[in-house]
Amino acid sequence: MNIKIFSLVLTLLLTIGGVSFAQDKKNKKDDKEIVLFDVSMHCDNCKKRIEKNIAYEKGVTDMSVDLPNKTVEIEYKKDKTSVEKLQTAIEKLGYEVTVHNNEETE
Repeated sequence: MNIKIFSLVLTLLLTIGGVSFAQDKKNKKDDKEIVLFDVSMHCDNCKKRIEKNIAYEKGVTDMSVDLPNKTVEIEYKKDKTSVEKLQTAIEKLGYEVTVHNNEETE
């Protein structure tokens, strides 16, 4: 009988812990922003240079560099960095950078 009670209590604790973890993960996701930059890159070496350097910028959680469209999409923690800091970091690599203007939504 004691083993059944122990198993039930353990199952409940694990379930409650899982719900708490999921909420923490959701809250952390809410702290993130995504920015899309137009970047004056021309070749695969440009793409690799941006990926290598910007991935290590404080607050960057994910990044996608699209060479054919000359865009860089960055997901970042808004409490750790800003659009301006990310733009400056790419500019320091020698590229012209502007925030992408999506005319379809305007």
